[in-house]
Amino acid sequence: MLDQLELAPPDAILGLTEAFNHDSNSNKINLSVGVYKNEQGVTPILPSVKEAERRILSEESTKSYLPISGLATYSQRVMELLFGADHGLLKAGRAVSVQTPGGTGALRVAADFIKTRLPTNKIWTSAPTWANHPNIFAAAGLEQDSYPYLDPATNGLNLEGMLACIDQMSAGDVILLHGCCHNPSGIDPTADQWKEIASRVQSRGLLPLVDFAYQGFSEGIEQDARGLHAICEQVAEVLIASSYSKNFGLYRERIGALTAVGGDSAAAAAALSHLKACIRCNYSNPPAHGAEIVQTILGDASLRQQWEAELTEMRDRINGMRDLFVKTMKEQAPDRNFEFIRTQRGMFSFSGLTKEQVTQLRDEDSIYIVGSGRINVAGITPANIDQLCSAISKVIS
Repeated sequence: MLDQLELAPPDAILGLTEAFNHDSNSNKINLSVGVYKNEQGVTPILPSVKEAERRILSEESTKSYLPISGLATYSQRVMELLFGADHGLLKAGRAVSVQTPGGTGALRVAADFIKTRLPTNKIWTSAPTWANHPNIFAAAGLEQDSYPYLDPATNGLNLEGMLACIDQMSAGDVILLHGCCHNPSGIDPTADQWKEIASRVQSRGLLPLVDFAYQGFSEGIEQDARGLHAICEQVAEVLIASSYSKNFGLYRERIGALTAVGGDSAAAAAALSHLKACIRCNYSNPPAHGAEIVQTILGDASLRQQWEAELTEMRDRINGMRDLFVKTMKEQAPDRNFEFIRTQRGMFSFSGLTKEQVTQLRDEDSIYIVGSGRINVAGITPANIDQLCSAISKVIS
């Protein structure tokens, strides 16, 4: 039967990296896949991670399976990072968490949980959203629709359109919200806008699924959780898919979590039992190493302080590249305004480049950008900024 299969199309994002790796141009630039890079263009291992690994390896005594839900201490540290150690949800036992293989694993477990355990089958995602969201939810068998998010005229948030669409959603529908550093636009609601969104979600009886993959990459750990907290203050039941690939630099360790908030501790406990059942028939139980790194760092005051400083350094570098990009494009193409890049947050920005311009950049200058025009700002360095902006200036002129 296999000889009757045709080649599947390459992944919209990871497929570009494969093409990039086969490109012989020594000056090629990869701004597609979402990984952090330092000024040397390298995705580094954080020193706090290295120290945590040293301790883990020196004390490790077994390679036995983890529980289905993962390491209990890791789950507790994750919830404390999301909400703060003294949050009322945690004290009331209304939140439970399971360890997952990355944020993608968390989203798939959430999708399976929604499909097989809840009396709903529809999920709404933002337009635009991460390219893999539709794949994940389709694989789980969920019906999908989208709500307005990006206003192309202003390169800002279309709050009015978003709220109007929410008001038309049916009670019980699931709405996917990006906790911060919206992927792919880099546009986030303000604190007041989050409160308004939360109010509408609550009034319509929707179930929020918050994709929280970039905590600490916008303004800071606590500041970036404002949207999540606004949702949880007004909505009794929430699902949160979190990832530690970016803020800990643990891309290949595939470490994430799915957290469920219930109306009371009994509802949360019931949700946990069903999440474990969904996991058991999927990957059975998660790998240990990434979770051990995260729980070690978050559980040690000195390592936690070191990690937060390293996270600040990554965030500041990305924001610095935003400023440098806007400044350089103003010099290269003074008739075009890229100021919106400066106000967006996180690793990504919608550049406004068309699909044809993106193709031209790849074919003529070996600059790899997702077809939608999404740029990974973390891939920009002081060494490639002039080459990048010169090429962009050429294709938009």
